[in-house]
Amino acid sequence: MSYKVPFVNYPEHYRRIWDETMAALTDVLSHGDLIMRAQMRQFEDSIAALCGSKYAVGLNSGTDAIWLSLIAAGIKPGDEVITVAHTFVATVAVIIHCGAKPILIDVGDDYNMDVSQIEAAITPRTKAIIPVHLNGRCCEMDKLMKIAARHKLTVIEDAAQALNAGFDGKKSGSFGLTGCFSLYPAKLLGAAGDGGIVVTDDEDTAQKIRLLRDHCVERGTGDILGYGFNSRLDNLQAAMLNVKLKYLPQWIERRREIAGRYQQSLSGIPGLTLPPPPQTRRYFDVFTNYAILSDRRDKLVSHLQENGVETILSWPKPMHHHPALGLGHFRLPRTEKISREVLSIPMYPEMSNEQVDYVIESVRSFYQA
Repeated sequence: MSYKVPFVNYPEHYRRIWDETMAALTDVLSHGDLIMRAQMRQFEDSIAALCGSKYAVGLNSGTDAIWLSLIAAGIKPGDEVITVAHTFVATVAVIIHCGAKPILIDVGDDYNMDVSQIEAAITPRTKAIIPVHLNGRCCEMDKLMKIAARHKLTVIEDAAQALNAGFDGKKSGSFGLTGCFSLYPAKLLGAAGDGGIVVTDDEDTAQKIRLLRDHCVERGTGDILGYGFNSRLDNLQAAMLNVKLKYLPQWIERRREIAGRYQQSLSGIPGLTLPPPPQTRRYFDVFTNYAILSDRRDKLVSHLQENGVETILSWPKPMHHHPALGLGHFRLPRTEKISREVLSIPMYPEMSNEQVDYVIESVRSFYQA
């Protein structure tokens, strides 16, 4: 189906940076720089600097960024890891792949982990916490880090949707042992395919993840130091991301501008709940998604689709309600309510003001009717 306002617009996105992107890719191919070359290392250095971290390691996905972080942190079978269900399944899957047990707690009004529930979930087997910075907003990291320190727990940040988001003057990914980012195409900084990156201030952790991503082969000596994986960030993708990175600040500013327009025009509608507005005091939100809650969600989705506005539901069924995952014993009322009511409306920097206004008019017409 063709939409007047698609949820994302990849053709327009690449049209604006086509010449620079093609020049970067041509340079890589003409020199044969395909695997772990200067372009990837340049990207790693740039992301580390952006996040205020000492090290960054490029990987093939945001999923592997969390998984290899857990392995590097020593998470093993029998350990427990606290996280949330209102996230993509990958966050929990990597805990399972380590042989550990996910302990799910509920989220707050901003869709992020309710940190007041953490301590009640801690047992002698708890070894780590994975906060998920969802939709471009950081979790309440000051309280979370104090709890983690008090109980000697490792914090691994799932910042897949929150590159360059901030809390109390610090960037997402710079609070815990590692910060894990996705470079999936729909993210703020997206590759033309899969990609991910880990940031950390811990040299030993960075080195472990570098080894794990490349079959645990020590490149200087050729020694194999263990059983690793094939999880390298492609050099072609890194070259493209180096081009895109310089545009990231203006793309984020445009997203915040769109969020402000939505806030101004959609606030106060009974039955419609908006995310927090753009601000700069404690939170710096980057609005990877603009997620709203509607007490008539499914009818609103149908109305918007009929009017040519594409939406996304993340996620219509809570993760712990999927029988195949074996998580049905958790009771998470706020997560369950969000799953019944949440939808994300278009939010990307290439949107014109006319498209933003059309989305606003389409939402308002539903509630006026």
